[in-house]
Amino acid sequence: MTQKFDVVVIGAGPGGYVAAIKAAQLGLKTACIEKYQDKEGKIALGGTCLNVGCIPSKALLDSSWKYYEAKDHFAIHGIEAKGVSIDVPAMIGRKANIVKNLTGGVSTLFKANGVTLLEGHGKLLAGKKVEVTALDGTTQVVEAANVILASGSKPVDIPPAPVDQDVIVDSTGALEFQSVPKKLGVIGAGVIGLELGSVWARLGAEVTVIEALEKFLPAADDQIAKEAMKTLTKQGLKIRLGARVTGSEVKKKQVTVNFTDADGEQQLTFDKLIVAVGRRPVTSELLASDSGVDMDERGFIFVDDQCATSVPGVYAIGDVVRGAMLAHKASEEGVMVAERIAGHKAQMNYDLIPSVIYTHPEIAWVGKTEQQLKGEGVEVNVGTFPFAASGRAMAANDTGGLVKVIADAKTDRVLGVHVIGPSAAELVQQGAIGMEFGTSAEDLGMMVFSHPTLSEALHEAALAVNGGAIHIANRKKR
Repeated sequence: MTQKFDVVVIGAGPGGYVAAIKAAQLGLKTACIEKYQDKEGKIALGGTCLNVGCIPSKALLDSSWKYYEAKDHFAIHGIEAKGVSIDVPAMIGRKANIVKNLTGGVSTLFKANGVTLLEGHGKLLAGKKVEVTALDGTTQVVEAANVILASGSKPVDIPPAPVDQDVIVDSTGALEFQSVPKKLGVIGAGVIGLELGSVWARLGAEVTVIEALEKFLPAADDQIAKEAMKTLTKQGLKIRLGARVTGSEVKKKQVTVNFTDADGEQQLTFDKLIVAVGRRPVTSELLASDSGVDMDERGFIFVDDQCATSVPGVYAIGDVVRGAMLAHKASEEGVMVAERIAGHKAQMNYDLIPSVIYTHPEIAWVGKTEQQLKGEGVEVNVGTFPFAASGRAMAANDTGGLVKVIADAKTDRVLGVHVIGPSAAELVQQGAIGMEFGTSAEDLGMMVFSHPTLSEALHEAALAVNGGAIHIANRKKR
């Protein structure tokens, strides 16, 4: 007998598993299909983010930063640490344990909320039927009143540097190195490339980042991007902009990369090469030809503002649809869709999705950049505050970077908060909360911030918007 559900979710990543749990909480009979296997051959929930993305990369970023501090920066605190060394396999093992705990946690949440897990590959057929192909090749078809497509994304391959997961790796392979490469190349100066490059640079690798674009971090505010370039270069990352990779050759466990830049043809040799040029949606085996769901030529599924596809009752969320490929965006889309299926009029504010790069210092922003607003002809007032003037940052010996608040010159409404510095992601989230409620810079300036905190830098930047900062000299108004 065919199993019937109110909701079937294909994919158990941060979009899919959240959608499934929320749907079940709303009283809907829910199933979630997942095929990803861990190294032991067991189904692992959590998608790219939990297994080979957000979480493991943060584990390595934190471990490598602690090593870097112990080796080079404990002396300033009066702490003597001689002969500090790194055990790479132990660091990778810790990362694996964190992943195991979290993916197991999702399984527990499925059980607690009554979500049925179907192990295997899900494919949408006509009439909201879903074919599930188990790992042993057997198939079953389940019926759903509603289907949520949440199959995620995978790294983009480039012909000039084919991944072998040995010498040339993608972001997944870069999380599994068992020793520190002497020379490491990274193709792509985006979020993933900079984060992974930072990990291995802190551990002693000589890192060169090769980026095809002429501009560094074009999505970030110009002032923040310039500060980031300066800081990361100072930390030892060699960032080559306007460099287009034309080919590569692996010989004797080394890879020679050919690229062209403003100076012509170039060649560099590395012990390992990470290809981090972006991600693409996993939709090739997701839809039967008669499913009725429309996609574009790049494999993204067409949806409206509420994530509904061209087929009534079929939705798509996360990395397979328009917008930033961010775990938190996928999760909130999952919640919105589950609520809409349950009859609620849920919406999502796509204008206030924070972006974060977890280098050290962190780089984060929410809302619009100064260059975007100028391009739109919006008059703005800008306030900045450097962490060099923050007592809490000084106490932590972490004074690099600044907070920037951008407000509408006519209404004083905050339109963007941009941070490079300690706890940037947390400070930007404070800005996002205020902006969700339509805060003005004056509102933020009138709030009481505890002292001494890093948050005071946001307070002071908001005050600086209108020339009222206390702990730095204000710009004179013309």
